[in-house]
Amino acid sequence: MKESFRQCMAWLHTWVGLVVGWILFFVFVTGTAGYVDDEITRWMEPERPLPMQVLPEQSSQMLDQALTQLQTHAPADSKAWTITLPHQALNPRATHGLSIAWEEMSQPGQRGRRGVEELDPVTGQIQPETEPRATAGGTGLYRMHYALHYMPYPVAIWLVGICTMLMLLAVMTGVVTHKKIFTDFFTFRPGKGQRSWLDAHNIVSVMSLPFFLMITYTGLIFFMSFYMPTGREIMYGATEEGRQAYFQDIRQQKHDFLPVSMPQAPLSAMMHSAEQTWGKNSIASVHITHPADSQAYVELRRTGVTGVYWTRAETLRFNAIDGSAMKPDNTSNITGDTHRVLLALHEGAFAEWWLRWLYFISGLLGCAVIGTGLVLWTVKRRTHHQKRLSKATALSVSERFDAAGLRLVEILNAGTLAGLPLGLAAYFWANRLLPVTMADRAAWEFHVLFLVWGWSFLYACWRPLKRAWLELLYLTAAAYGLIPVLNLLTTDRHLGVTVTHGDWGLAGFDLSMLGLAAIFIYIAIKMKRKWHIASLSKKTATPANLHTAGVNG
Repeated sequence: MKESFRQCMAWLHTWVGLVVGWILFFVFVTGTAGYVDDEITRWMEPERPLPMQVLPEQSSQMLDQALTQLQTHAPADSKAWTITLPHQALNPRATHGLSIAWEEMSQPGQRGRRGVEELDPVTGQIQPETEPRATAGGTGLYRMHYALHYMPYPVAIWLVGICTMLMLLAVMTGVVTHKKIFTDFFTFRPGKGQRSWLDAHNIVSVMSLPFFLMITYTGLIFFMSFYMPTGREIMYGATEEGRQAYFQDIRQQKHDFLPVSMPQAPLSAMMHSAEQTWGKNSIASVHITHPADSQAYVELRRTGVTGVYWTRAETLRFNAIDGSAMKPDNTSNITGDTHRVLLALHEGAFAEWWLRWLYFISGLLGCAVIGTGLVLWTVKRRTHHQKRLSKATALSVSERFDAAGLRLVEILNAGTLAGLPLGLAAYFWANRLLPVTMADRAAWEFHVLFLVWGWSFLYACWRPLKRAWLELLYLTAAAYGLIPVLNLLTTDRHLGVTVTHGDWGLAGFDLSMLGLAAIFIYIAIKMKRKWHIASLSKKTATPANLHTAGVNG
């Protein structure tokens, strides 16, 4: 029985963090990669052309050419036509050229099929489609942070949800545990073993506390209807049709449509009116549709976002028959708007590049919080274990059980904290080294990630633990540091091309790999130096009869 409320919270914080720590580390690593998923996907599809440095000026001629192509290539029963004009977009983060898209009428219980074609912005002709290599890219990493891998989707969603709820509990109990949370933030005592690990854990925890609270709570909101389906099932029924009806209401898609046709009003006049309101070259897309209960209309969407509520971009709507201005549907409600804002906060899709970097760094700090917490658990137990060994000549059954548990956690720590980043680097290596024509190529990129990660656990079992830590860290640093070299040898999208072209999305990937390599080298050198100093100071002491060697100080 714990003596006080604060001690109870500390006990809860420790054990909750340990039980779900390795899964949460996987979720945070892949989720952090998700904040740059578009850049990762671009790097993993080197066959795609570099973006145009100078976007062509938007013109009414483009709209006319695109309309002609839609009339020729879109099915006659299309539900909607969309023309995307050249612009810089945030979701996905890319330079968009001129393109057309259409959506066919949906069948009961199914979404309508969609088609898309890229157009030459000068001639308006359809451009040949670039066929990139098969890869899941950054989107696959992003998906893994909530759907995991090699397990049924519902099981993964529930497992991640339970771990997320326990993480929220660990965050709250961690706040309660600290008497002087802001004093702890400015306190770091290097070279003090367990105390140094605790200080490091406190500092990164306080730095990332707002992010931790936001990302945990909004992560639970993301699958709210999955975790608490009772309300939905009462209102819509427990069947798949009821589930689809619920999401149609959420997305406000419960409308009947007529086949779309060429607008009678000129798009050039609508474009001119929009540019008078928004400015030159400020139209992202033109959407044409015909609801069954109203007039056909043309909706112009503005480029950029105006805040966290990025899913509702600024639009102007015109009657497709006479070109008169129409009032957009009022689809807002407090519940839906709150839900969408929370999801936007979680994904950060509204963020400009500087805020996206802040999301990314906060994600890395989250990884550091979990990693230092897991290591701190072993350091504490190692100290207690050494004290027991110094007093007893033989271990009891319970002490041997504790030693085996400590050894297991130390292996899991080394295999996860160093092995998972190594597996992620192997994922990028596989993208460049697996044959482009290989069957199930995208799946094998993931297989390589998990094979290397699994090998890391075996390596940590086989080698003395301190050596395993250092060797895995050095191997991880080398794997990341050599990725730009591998990219240079296997593609023409290396730093020499991307930097001179001003493509900082692709160049940033290679530079980030070098930055990650430097971080892992620094950690390895720091750990090796501390262990060397500690071993020198213990030379005169009686060597402990340990069965394992841990990350102690």
